[in-house]
Order: sequence, then C-alpha cells, then structure tokens
Amino acid sequence: MSQRTAVVELVKGLTFVAKSDSNHWVIMDGPTEFGGSNAGSRPKELLLMALGGCTGSDVVSILAKKQTPLRGFRVNLSANSREQHPQVFTDIQIEYVFYGDGINSGDVERAIELSITKYCAVSAMLKEAVHITHSYRIEPTVGENRPV
Repeated sequence: MSQRTAVVELVKGLTFVAKSDSNHWVIMDGPTEFGGSNAGSRPKELLLMALGGCTGSDVVSILAKKQTPLRGFRVNLSANSREQHPQVFTDIQIEYVFYGDGINSGDVERAIELSITKYCAVSAMLKEAVHITHSYRIEPTVGENRPV
C-alpha cells in the first residue's frame, strides 16, 4: 500500500495553502461573501481539475505510445451540484478535445476507456459517488497553429 500525505495551513480568513508529497504549494480560498478573499481556487474546483489532469495525462500518455500525431489537447469538465448541503457533485461531464490531423478515433476511444476503467485514480474514487459521462471530438489543426 502506498501512503500519501498533505498539509493544509490557514493563512488568513478562508485562505489556505496546501502542500503534498510533490512539494508544490496550492492556494485555496473562499468567496468574499463567506469571509474569504477570493485569492485561490475553491477546494471543490480543485477536485474537477484533479479529475481532468488525471485522465488527461493518462490519455496523452497512451496516445504517445501509439505515436498519435497530437498537435493539442484539452479536457473540458462541467459538473452539477445538488442544492442542499453538502453541495456535492451529482454528475460530471468530461469532454476530451483532440487537435491534429490523422488522429485515429479507435485509438482515442481506447485511450479514454483505459483511463476511465483502469488508470485514473481520481475517476475511480469519484465514480462511486458521482455519475461521470464522457465524450470526445477530434478537431483538425489549421496550419501550424495550435489551440490555446
């Protein structure tokens, strides 16, 4: 079993800094109407970002092994929360957007499937509590321009 650690420290008001095993600091904060200073991402937002980063890195890594000619890649995430507290996510939609010419849709579908069913630990933890769906699209690149 692998153990991970993290520390979360109060700075002021609702502003916190957090650091984990990678030794990188993250700022979290709340909105001003609840005593925060709006100086960082909300913890729940970080959960969405973690999901996108986890599955995105899986997919890109798998496609690199297949020598897929990616010119750009983006993961768009949207989530709905319930109205009552705790305002947990009820569903999350993941949209994978691939940019490039000659990208094989079968390779893309397999990479997404492997990430969702086997490799992405964040997805594995969330799927027991949140309905997660996904879609993808492949967009051609125009000249040497890569999407931002």
